[in-house]
Amino acid sequence: MGKVNRNTNLVDTLNNFYAHVMVRFQAEDRLEMYRKLAALLKNRFSLMDALERLYQIASKDGKNPSDTMALAISSWMTEIRNGSTFSEALRGWAPSTELLLLSVGDVSNLEIALQNTVRVVEGMNKMRGLVWGAVAYPIFLLCMVSVLIWAVAKFMVPPMKEAVPDLTWRGVAASLVDMSIFVDNHPILLFSVFPCIVTIVLISFPYWKGTSRAVADKMPPWSIYRTFIGVSWLLALSALVRAGMPVSRAVRSLMGNEATPYLKYRLNRTLLFINNGDNLGEALYHTHLGFPDEEVIGDLRIYAELDSFQEALENLANGWLESSLRDIEKKAAILNGIAILAIAAVIGWVVWATFDMQNQMVSGMGLGG
Repeated sequence: MGKVNRNTNLVDTLNNFYAHVMVRFQAEDRLEMYRKLAALLKNRFSLMDALERLYQIASKDGKNPSDTMALAISSWMTEIRNGSTFSEALRGWAPSTELLLLSVGDVSNLEIALQNTVRVVEGMNKMRGLVWGAVAYPIFLLCMVSVLIWAVAKFMVPPMKEAVPDLTWRGVAASLVDMSIFVDNHPILLFSVFPCIVTIVLISFPYWKGTSRAVADKMPPWSIYRTFIGVSWLLALSALVRAGMPVSRAVRSLMGNEATPYLKYRLNRTLLFINNGDNLGEALYHTHLGFPDEEVIGDLRIYAELDSFQEALENLANGWLESSLRDIEKKAAILNGIAILAIAAVIGWVVWATFDMQNQMVSGMGLGG
């Protein structure tokens, strides 16, 4: 009997662990649950009654209690019965940004908090997909350039050199021969240069944070990252402010564990000016970091003085999301164009150098006449 109990406990533990992983990383499933929960709350269900209905659906009326979402909802109901708030019950099941957005609903209106969370997360996911799309294709093309250079150096140039071993190569042909020798002597270096560059750039996104970063933020790919972080932050900020949280507290709340050093640096600078009496727009302007965006900062300097600032901030965040999606698509096209030109230039150089090698081979063999 003890062995059966141990096996049962192990299975339950593994099921719970798997459920935590799946629910946390499958954002669309969480968002769908938030939508359904908000709809039930709107129709005057209590939170526990709404969760009970959702549990019945997820578990197929109790026939499949090991379903990941059913396990999640069951855990949430247990935590709430023990005195936790909804956002506290979700700890470990959802990212900290969502918990922060939902925590506002614990003291005001959970239905609105759920709707705001869905809006913010959907906006962040749209941006994230475009950002990765903008970066991935140029990286792929750069890898293709490395493979092309290696293939030419390994399989095309050596036979041509062997045909006239005593020939002194000149001009662009000499550059191709030199490249072949370099690749033959340092093959690892060839395949490590581009990955190292890509790795350095990717690491610089969240960790490069000083004032010099403000210059890089005006150029892709750093400008794309700035836009992504800026839009995500402004969407979350607008949701918190709309729910009644003071601006200074909302800014401070968004400096949690999931905030990157890049974002924390900018928000820390912003808070210094807010604490000295500046409104949000003026505080962002006085940081001289251009975050989240020069035009957005200008709008915030105006809107922060309005009585309807909460609504204006929400409209600004939503409008900037839509315009940023188009802007990132344009910047992605520019990056893709640069990468395509780079690989075209390499191919052009190889073709030109190959023809030059052939001409010099003909002359070197005395076949020109």
